[in-house]
Amino acid sequence: MRAASSPACLSPLLLCLCVLQRSYGTPSPPSPTFTHNQTKLPDGDKDSHHRPKRGWIWNQFFVLEEHIGPDAQYVGKLHSNSDKGDGSVQYLLSGEGAGTIFTINELTGDIHAKKSLDREKKSHYVLHAQAVDRFTNRAVEPESEFIIKVQDVNDNAPKFPDGPFSASVPEMADIGTSVFQITATDADDPTYGNSAKIVYSILQGQPFFAVDPKTGVIRTALPNMDRETREMYSVIIQAKDMAGSVGGLSGSTTVNISLTDVNDNPPRFPQKNYQLYVPESAQVGKAVGKIKANDEDLGVNAEMTYRIANEEGAAMFSISTDSDKREGVISLRKPLDYEKKKAYSLNIEGVNTHLDPRFSYLGPFKDTTTLKLIIGDVDEAPVFTMDYYIMDVYENAPARTEVGMVTAQDPDSTRSKVRYSIDQNPEGDALFTIDVDSGLITTTKSLDREEVAWHNITVMASEIDNPNLVSYVPVTVQVLDVNDNAPYIVTDSAFVVCEGSKAGQVIQTIRATDKDNFANGRFTFALPEDLPANPNFTLKDNEVHILNLGKCF
Repeated sequence: MRAASSPACLSPLLLCLCVLQRSYGTPSPPSPTFTHNQTKLPDGDKDSHHRPKRGWIWNQFFVLEEHIGPDAQYVGKLHSNSDKGDGSVQYLLSGEGAGTIFTINELTGDIHAKKSLDREKKSHYVLHAQAVDRFTNRAVEPESEFIIKVQDVNDNAPKFPDGPFSASVPEMADIGTSVFQITATDADDPTYGNSAKIVYSILQGQPFFAVDPKTGVIRTALPNMDRETREMYSVIIQAKDMAGSVGGLSGSTTVNISLTDVNDNPPRFPQKNYQLYVPESAQVGKAVGKIKANDEDLGVNAEMTYRIANEEGAAMFSISTDSDKREGVISLRKPLDYEKKKAYSLNIEGVNTHLDPRFSYLGPFKDTTTLKLIIGDVDEAPVFTMDYYIMDVYENAPARTEVGMVTAQDPDSTRSKVRYSIDQNPEGDALFTIDVDSGLITTTKSLDREEVAWHNITVMASEIDNPNLVSYVPVTVQVLDVNDNAPYIVTDSAFVVCEGSKAGQVIQTIRATDKDNFANGRFTFALPEDLPANPNFTLKDNEVHILNLGKCF
């Protein structure tokens, strides 16, 4: 670019800049190239004699970062073709870092960087160049702006700012299954050389895992990795710049990889045979024992159900699954009787409920075991031969008349002797007694059917060896009727006969009753024989406890 014309008294100025040319690789000094920087001269300056046009001439400045030499780093040179070497031209520098970082030799125009620079902190500096006449302080060239760029060197190792990392992959995963992608950062200039070109490698974790050198994707490298054998892996990944070449800087991080569970293990009973004691007094519907199959899997993959496979066992017992403890809870369906059956054998099966068809070849996902239930003999209360008894006795029978006998036995193998008693009502009369040894019930006094026809008592039976074991049975005693009551006429009033009554006309119906029952309460009507007969009246027996009294003439 060319500047405007200048007066003849001013010599042309040539500004020569020694630069470091950017290249892809190791920097080297470039061949100087020149470009005219158009800047206007102060008003009044004219180039009437067409002298050579003045102007700044430079290429872009570069300075290497991290310079550690003993001397200041040379950046470039300002030079004027009108500079006769007599010191009349003075070179001035201002702007960012002028005087503190960058210095200029006012006589020669040499620019130096006296401090080590860090591109990652500041990548370029904006400065201003000026050339003035030392004696008149007039500008030989107007002030102009230029930039010094800090050129990158490989001074930053790759980093993993978010590490360490955690990842997971299902156990038994195929080779090449993606686990996690890791990314390192490098503060160096990615547009210059290979300082920020990263290659990934694995330092620890082989042969189980591999990492893609370009993308940082971690993948499985072995098949059939089993969580139950090993669950956690600590994988160390290295990121190296300079495309992984020798001399490149590196950083590393740890990726903790856990294998998640799949259903690849069937349930297994620790033993093939178990034995359990159950007292015969166990209550129906209540749990009598538990059994458990082990499953090395976790969560839903270890869930299972239990069932009783044989009919005899399933008829007497049921099994349910405790989902929290994964146990089979065995309960009683029917009452146990040691004297009838002393042991039961249950074929129990445990089956996984959530199957994964990918691993069906590892099955079957079930197991069986045998549980022998030993029924324990319990000292039981005596058992009556009947659930209830109905007996009878005639009324008016004398005291100590036999009514009937109850029988109870000890169901246990010891066959202890039984004692009987009557559970007396504290508010009632003791009408019956029982023989403590035989169970024979007798009356304590004469009974009247017409007062109470039925009596309910409760008989108790207890073992002599253990009186606390007591059984109860209801006994109903019916009092049988005897003919001990005469019939009586309900009414005993006078009859009124009308004077005009006709022969055969019923003038009165007489009713009678008997407290005895039907068989003993039948009776007939007749006129008393000790009274004189009256021909005017007749008596007709209807044979239904009533009679008609008529008149005849």
